[in-house]
Amino acid sequence: MRFLITGGCGFLGSNLATEVLQRKGELTIVDNFFRTGSRENLTWLKTQGSFDFREVDTRSFEALAAVVRETRPDVVFHLAGQVAMTTSLKDPHTDFEINVGGGHNLLEAVRQFAPQAAVFYSSTNKVYGELEELRYEETTSRYKAVDYPQGFDEDLRLDFRSPYGCSKGATDQYFLDYARSFGLKTVVFRHSSIFGGRQFSTFDQGWVGWFVSQALLQKAGKLAEPFTIAGNGKQVRDILFAPDIVNCYFSALERLDQCTGQAFNIGGGMANSLSLLELFALLEELLDSKVHFRETPWRHSDQRVFVAGIKKAEKVFGWKPTIETRQGIREMIEWVKETLPGS
Repeated sequence: MRFLITGGCGFLGSNLATEVLQRKGELTIVDNFFRTGSRENLTWLKTQGSFDFREVDTRSFEALAAVVRETRPDVVFHLAGQVAMTTSLKDPHTDFEINVGGGHNLLEAVRQFAPQAAVFYSSTNKVYGELEELRYEETTSRYKAVDYPQGFDEDLRLDFRSPYGCSKGATDQYFLDYARSFGLKTVVFRHSSIFGGRQFSTFDQGWVGWFVSQALLQKAGKLAEPFTIAGNGKQVRDILFAPDIVNCYFSALERLDQCTGQAFNIGGGMANSLSLLELFALLEELLDSKVHFRETPWRHSDQRVFVAGIKKAEKVFGWKPTIETRQGIREMIEWVKETLPGS
């Protein structure tokens, strides 16, 4: 099969690209090195197998369409995008151009030149907004959404907040509508938090890896001050380790007819949920070192709780996570150690 991955040098892209190469697929990667670590990932990917790389910005319809026209992919993973809410607040126009413009360019290129392709879009839980109207219980270590003990399913109402939420949400809806209006084989995954190898985390994106790096630097005596968190640390997310998310994409591909035109909440589920405070407690245990932090005001449009309800994915294409939180965090520590100077 012929695969096209936009944003293929990012964290998720490089993990999916590795799987394609292992399956002996014909692979084309599009990336413009927008994200931290993407050049390093390209260098690493070249050691994993042979593929066609195009340095293309998805904001250029002509350049992107040329790639689709020349490669005629059977499968497209559209992962290219602006992925940080904080960045969208600083520069909403660029956020719109990349996420909405780039996403629509991809859809149009596929519609015109590869309408038979399966097209997967990496969306976000931010399409559901702040969820401030729900009932919450505050415990010593976390918030609980008391009416959603197994997490949020796809029937939760959409409520785009922040430029990032709007741009990802608009593209999410475009992908679903292109299945309805034009018969494209599109699938939308609304991701919760994903983490793992090849993720070069930063302050505003990739929070699990970021806090692992801060804990390691503290243990090594490289941080003079406590690191900061937004809010009180009781906000909760479910986390999903890289091999599980790769398995998700390929499991859905195997049952494409059942998945086409649908959106799925994808994450670790309630069994793999944790708050910042719970993550810090786990890091203290695994690293045998105290974690020091200080609180700052809550981030704009931050959710107190988001845990993906993943029953639909299990029912429709037989997928569920297999790697539990402790194992994933332990492996993430080892990855960050390899890439973090001074740790």
